[in-house]
Amino acid sequence: MKRAKTRPHRDYSHEVRKHRFLWVRLAFAALGTLFLLLGIVGIFVPIMPTTPFLLLATACYARSSHRFYNWLMNHPALGPLIVEWRTYRSIPWRVKLVAVVTMTLTFGSSIIFFIPKGWLQLALAFFGLTMVIWLYRIPSRDRPDGHGSSHAE
Repeated sequence: MKRAKTRPHRDYSHEVRKHRFLWVRLAFAALGTLFLLLGIVGIFVPIMPTTPFLLLATACYARSSHRFYNWLMNHPALGPLIVEWRTYRSIPWRVKLVAVVTMTLTFGSSIIFFIPKGWLQLALAFFGLTMVIWLYRIPSRDRPDGHGSSHAE
């Protein structure tokens, strides 16, 4: 039997600066959990962004809890996205591609099947196209054709 490759657990505790007041730490932990849940929803709902909410959750956990912060930074699905953005200000190519395809399918089907008025269809198409262009312009270091971010080396 082969063992699955796992990322080594890394201790990010040195990045945590807990607030001195317990009630503020609890508020940051609650906000971090809210942002984490919104980020997870964003994985499945094309209009909601994932990365910004994960970054907000990370920032909140950095002010409240070593354990939650380390858990999020080492999470096998979410951690690499956060580390990639914090280190290189880029989004992995596969994540970007899945997001663009999902947004295109969702916006397209909404425009064709659910929005009856022409001006609303046009507005939704403009909004969707704007989001896709914005996302596409964010660098991807691992882009297959070598057009990733030039400052990543």
